[in-house]
Amino acid sequence: MPIQTRTLHIPTPDGRADAFAAFPGAFTDTGGRHPGVLMYPDAFGIRPVLREMAAELAGHGYYVLVPNVFHRHGPTPVIDLPAYIGGEERSAVLDRLMPLIREHTVERTLRDADAFLRFLTTRPEVAPGPVAVTGYCFGGLLAVRTAAAHPDQVAALAAFHAPVGADGPDALAGITARAHFGHAASDLTPEALRELNKALDAAGVDHTSEIYPGTVHGFTMSDTDAFDPVGLKLHWDRLLPLLGRIRESS
Repeated sequence: MPIQTRTLHIPTPDGRADAFAAFPGAFTDTGGRHPGVLMYPDAFGIRPVLREMAAELAGHGYYVLVPNVFHRHGPTPVIDLPAYIGGEERSAVLDRLMPLIREHTVERTLRDADAFLRFLTTRPEVAPGPVAVTGYCFGGLLAVRTAAAHPDQVAALAAFHAPVGADGPDALAGITARAHFGHAASDLTPEALRELNKALDAAGVDHTSEIYPGTVHGFTMSDTDAFDPVGLKLHWDRLLPLLGRIRESS
């Protein structure tokens, strides 16, 4: 399936956010619309590996929008990144990103989420109906916040090696989407997983939540020293069936 890609700019209350979009090339003015997916990147942001992942997902019949969540600090790349993020370079990059992460409050997340979803759902290539939200690392937390704030729009939610419960159990209560959370083995003990799943159950979230064996934080990202190809494949094996929920509704 041919894939089209675009660099776009999303109007937000705090200025324009640059974004990357990938979608099947079969769109015409009279048909060929596709279910929408809002994909939040990890803290390293939009870069070749995220473009590749968006294009791969688009190849399964989705319109995928990847926003620059740190747009208040400039366009992508917000900071210079090495081609391979590992070792001491990884630590140095994270040191530069941590102030941006700390500044990205729940309030900022929700202002952006409103704008991102409005933009996504009004694209001419996107089918009417509910959308999915997915995210990686810090982006997974943004995905959770977005789904909780927009239960009428988000029908599927996924987050990988993400601090899913970082905002506390009350923050999960608004989620009506079917959810999957894939955790790195280095991020979550079995006991912590049980506690998280209890909180998800108490919030009424229809979910699967599991530790991916042998993985470390960032396992989906092939340009980092955390990459695990088995973990990435399991991620696709879990994500694609989940997204069928929005395809059925579109």
